[in-house]
Amino acid sequence: METSTTVQAKPGYLRRITDDTGIFQHTKFGVPDRSKGYTTDDNARALIAAVLMYENSRDAVALDLIHTYISFIYHSQTADGNFRNFMDYNRSFIEDKGSEDCQGRTLWALGFALSHAASLPDNLMNTCRYLINQALPHLEALGSPRAGAYAIIGLSYLTEAPGSLGYAFPYPHTENTTEEAAFLPRATIESLIENIAVRLHNQYTRYKGYGWNWFEDSITYGNSMLPWALLRAFLISGNKDLRETAKESLDFLASTTFSSKGYYKPIGSHGWLLRDGLAAPYDEQPIEACEMLLACREAAVVLEDPAYLTQAELCYNWYLGHNSLGIPLIDPQTGACYDGIHAAGLNLNQGSESIISFTIARLVMHHE
Repeated sequence: METSTTVQAKPGYLRRITDDTGIFQHTKFGVPDRSKGYTTDDNARALIAAVLMYENSRDAVALDLIHTYISFIYHSQTADGNFRNFMDYNRSFIEDKGSEDCQGRTLWALGFALSHAASLPDNLMNTCRYLINQALPHLEALGSPRAGAYAIIGLSYLTEAPGSLGYAFPYPHTENTTEEAAFLPRATIESLIENIAVRLHNQYTRYKGYGWNWFEDSITYGNSMLPWALLRAFLISGNKDLRETAKESLDFLASTTFSSKGYYKPIGSHGWLLRDGLAAPYDEQPIEACEMLLACREAAVVLEDPAYLTQAELCYNWYLGHNSLGIPLIDPQTGACYDGIHAAGLNLNQGSESIISFTIARLVMHHE
């Protein structure tokens, strides 16, 4: 099965499914489905894609998208610091608080944006800092393992970026107030990362055994975020238990998702993979290929093993046709990404999650 390793970049599709409010959640084929509105989840992920686009091209359209997505996230945050998720087409949020996963994903996006602060306007980055600081008090209580993993990744990006833990001023400024000292406190953030990561490690220890090296009795969605988060937490804490759990769980996940025929095949969303069971064959979702790609690239660096880069390349090639169907998921006319592989073939809708996932994967792998 031969596939092209590159595709012509057509970034206009992301813009076409974004209006002045944010990126639409779903499409009917390639047309935004306004009845489904918007989500903070998708606008947060879109922020990551737009930051990578701007980092690569310094394109004004990409910067406009960054403005739009940060504006959406800012509007989604409540007075107590939580993020709402679902917004209808009338620009009204239809819930008082989003899921825990939404809280974590949004932290991931904001932290990632700040890791590129050197190339982005200070006013946008100060908004990201403000949003994270408002959300910090809620993160310790996150119970969802994936929400915790997303939060770890975002906070780890935040702590690694020079100057990210304080507001940027257009003049020389020295921190000199109690309020400034309490803003994005490094010790608190690093403690959060360690505590959430140790909880993940302990959960893994409770569930593993008899050839099942995973954090739960099922492998469902967003799986690769769990080992990826532990790899990043290890870099900050130095806790070797986190490193070992990350490697063991990532390798187990790889054993269930890389076909013996040489291509990536994510766990199907219609049934998932239950302990002692067989993986559901469909639907294969584009987001899983992207997140597995990111985890494998991190593993290659942290574990000093280039074999993970080969796995990352297989994840990218899944979009290009090196998959169970043998058909590319990228629309050559528009650059959009189809919404996955199901039993009857491709899902011909081209929603935001899919194009965001492919855009991130493409820019991370090839910097086109």
